[in-house]
Amino acid sequence: MPLPPTATAMKACSSLRPPPAPEGTGMTLEGSLPPRPATMSTQRLRNEDYNDYSSTDVSPEESPSEGLNNFSSPGSYQRFGESNSTTWFQTLVHLLKGNIGTGLLGLPLAVKNAGILMGPLSLLVIGIVAVHCMGILVKCAHHFCRRLNKPFVDYGDTVMYGLESSPSSWLRNHAHWGRHLVDFFLIVTQLGFCCVYFVFLADNFKQVIEAANGTTNNCHNNETVILTPTMDSRLYMLTFLPFLVLLVFVRNLRALSIFSLLANITMLVSLVMLYQFIVQNIPDPSCLPLVAPWKTYPLFFGTAIFAFEGIGMVLPLENKMKDPQKFPVILYVGMAIITALYISLGCLGYLQFGANIQGSITLNLPNCWLYQSVKLLYSIGIFFTYALQFYVPAEIIIPFFVSRVPEHCELVVDLFVRTVLVCLTCVLAILIPRLDLVISLVGSVSSSALALIIPPLLEITTYYSEGMSPITIAKDALISILGFVGFVVGTYEALYELIQPSSAPVFINSTSAFV
Repeated sequence: MPLPPTATAMKACSSLRPPPAPEGTGMTLEGSLPPRPATMSTQRLRNEDYNDYSSTDVSPEESPSEGLNNFSSPGSYQRFGESNSTTWFQTLVHLLKGNIGTGLLGLPLAVKNAGILMGPLSLLVIGIVAVHCMGILVKCAHHFCRRLNKPFVDYGDTVMYGLESSPSSWLRNHAHWGRHLVDFFLIVTQLGFCCVYFVFLADNFKQVIEAANGTTNNCHNNETVILTPTMDSRLYMLTFLPFLVLLVFVRNLRALSIFSLLANITMLVSLVMLYQFIVQNIPDPSCLPLVAPWKTYPLFFGTAIFAFEGIGMVLPLENKMKDPQKFPVILYVGMAIITALYISLGCLGYLQFGANIQGSITLNLPNCWLYQSVKLLYSIGIFFTYALQFYVPAEIIIPFFVSRVPEHCELVVDLFVRTVLVCLTCVLAILIPRLDLVISLVGSVSSSALALIIPPLLEITTYYSEGMSPITIAKDALISILGFVGFVVGTYEALYELIQPSSAPVFINSTSAFV
């Protein structure tokens, strides 16, 4: 296995100040790769209103384009976020909060689909492989930073330059499709997150409202409350639709910072209360299977890789650091904390609720006001997080349409496209109203490509011409093949379960494995 990026590699994109390439040569400093054509993405970078933000880093503190104002000439070699860089602790916090969402709450059901023994072991393996792929992406990005005298390259740029370095002439001629491919999967992933948020909000609010008459102040009696039927969960999704449309009309990422802070606080409080409940009075686990039937394992894979899909935020977070050579340590420490959190919540949730575990563990909490407030608090956090996740596909898609209309129509077109995209996520959520299947399907289709399939292939195309050991090539090929198998089988199983469900989903509020 290749070693993580060294301190020298990490500083390469921030501290060097090479001289500019000679004018009129049409080549970079090394002359190995031609300059990148002015594609739509680079046009967005130069546009004041539509900044390129094609990554899953949705932190509202800073827009990447702000650093462009610091460049006085093409040869100046300066970090984008130099004037407002983040400390190692802030970077760690951004990394943690970027990986904690609805995927975390779906992991107890994922452990059920794998088994109480196979589940945590598989989560550990997937976590190690996902972090290794993040390290590969960072290493390849810094390789092209040094080679092309660039201060920063994002995920799409790295893949495009990797294909330009490939020994295959066909791949070199079609290298621009590498960026398009990454942008496509980023759009699918982020809009998939938004679909999950619609289902999550509808399920949790529906349960709170229907159980309102039976909600008490006693949180110690594990009893099933007979719910008062209200309306279908799809109608709850339509109820949230106009409010989410108004929320995404906020086009300034800085204006969303207060919402981000509110989401972080509510979700943190909810997680603490959730852990406080699931560690108490755990039933005897002897009746739980160590290894679940293999037919449900693809659903586990989709949910697990959905939770671990944070690779898009890695490069922007490193770029914003004051001390980037510390980033590898922060990455590995942060992902170790996240992996431990995933395994603990997945196992404890499954041990506490057993076969009754639902698509989100919040749906299993008791019908007392304390834990009903947990559902509401986490739902509030997810509601505001919708706008942050939506920002990524919006900044990729909207400039394509806005650049083709007169200037006086730009605002109308912008808001119209935002409305259409939100309606699209709502319609998809209505078509797939089961939270567990939406998470598994999004994870299998797009998250597996970004987190497992593309990075190993990127390493091969980047370094093959410079010489790679057969062991490294075999390792990368194995990771990509396993990711592709998970992509195909997980997608098939999620769609099959959606069309012909093997068992009806559980909608009761079960607060114990033995109600």
